[in-house]
Amino acid sequence: MNIRRQLLKLAGIGALANTANVFRIPNANAAAVDQSDEDPNDADSTGPFTPVHTLDGWTLPYRMNQGVKEFHLVAEEIEHEFAPGSTAKCWGYNGTTPGPTIEAVEGDRVRIYVTNRLPEHTSIHWHGILLPSGMDGVGGLSQPQIKPGETYAYEFTLRQHGTHMYHPHADEMVQMALGMMGMFIIHPKDGEAHRIDRDYCLLLHNWALHPGTYRPNPAVMVEFDLWTMNSKVFPAISPMVAGSGERVRIRVGNLSMWNHPVHMHGTQFAVTGSDGGRWPGTAWRTESTEIIGVGQTRDLEFVAVPGDWIFHCHMAHHTMNAMAHDLPSPVGVDQSAIEKQMQKMLPGYQAMGETGMAEHQRHAQMGHHKGPENTLPMMMGKGPHGDLEMGGMFTMVKVRDEIATGDFRDPGWFKNPPNSVARRISQNGDWGSPTRKPRT
Repeated sequence: MNIRRQLLKLAGIGALANTANVFRIPNANAAAVDQSDEDPNDADSTGPFTPVHTLDGWTLPYRMNQGVKEFHLVAEEIEHEFAPGSTAKCWGYNGTTPGPTIEAVEGDRVRIYVTNRLPEHTSIHWHGILLPSGMDGVGGLSQPQIKPGETYAYEFTLRQHGTHMYHPHADEMVQMALGMMGMFIIHPKDGEAHRIDRDYCLLLHNWALHPGTYRPNPAVMVEFDLWTMNSKVFPAISPMVAGSGERVRIRVGNLSMWNHPVHMHGTQFAVTGSDGGRWPGTAWRTESTEIIGVGQTRDLEFVAVPGDWIFHCHMAHHTMNAMAHDLPSPVGVDQSAIEKQMQKMLPGYQAMGETGMAEHQRHAQMGHHKGPENTLPMMMGKGPHGDLEMGGMFTMVKVRDEIATGDFRDPGWFKNPPNSVARRISQNGDWGSPTRKPRT
């Protein structure tokens, strides 16, 4: 694949003018490498880096100008779709939230133009990046605010590598709550000892898009309605795809207002880095769940194993959409009497929740309990064996033997080998002789 075609595929855009001086992406072909305790900072380089694939997002192209890599960000109001059936007026960069990923190499001199098309002033802080004080992007302290219609230039040399972020430091609570953020990935100049075959990145965030509304409420600090990965909710979050045996890195940043225990099924990953760069091998930790705090980034690496494995926040209410608060629990409550009374006023009404909330998705799909406009059901998504009953910060890692290097297309559902799926052996609730602890 030539450079232009590869750039367009990674950037996710249809055309770019004058691509001769735009970001040249190195070849991403490489074999999988086993994990080890070797210090990757002391090992020999394995060559050029693997470009980052921003899940449901894109990478910002740059132009070379006398040895400086020039990027251009535009802060503006956008219309964003969290999933089909839910859109909102948000703020972002270059037409999207999160903004495009900035990708560069340790040692690069970068110049980033920031144009403000918002109705108020703004600035950009380069989160975790070492730079001169005057380039740190704190409005009123390190620079004047960027007023509506103005363009500012930030320029500095990248003196580190790692997984970083960018976001405003001006009216921060409002601007971040409305979606202004992005990833800033700096690759090590000498390559990496453990070559990465697929390098994903995503940002965790929360939104107060109250039922029936079309703008997030930036005044909410606790009771959020939507929990997102790259500003999408399941089932609109794309799966992360890999070939069997490929070494995969998932870079996760958290600019929400909660900490998130990110959990992956099917494998143990090594926690190998952060915005402090790739850690020495002696500092790597093997986990299946990693708590990513507010303002932190973490790099999670693993060798892909065939199957469909879910990747999600382990806070249960973070994997649901349109969360309601302060409602009484109907679990164990016989609602048959009130159901009959309600049906006189609302034909077709069905009570719900006496035995749990699993029926919510089924009722929503059948048209019962129609919710407010522009509001997603709490549970969504279908799998090969039925409803998935999920939402929010939830997606999948799909690994197949036949997936080619550089192919990010959804391969469909995994075909399990014969006799390798949990199966029903009885429909009798009294089957077997389970041991129970004797009552004292």
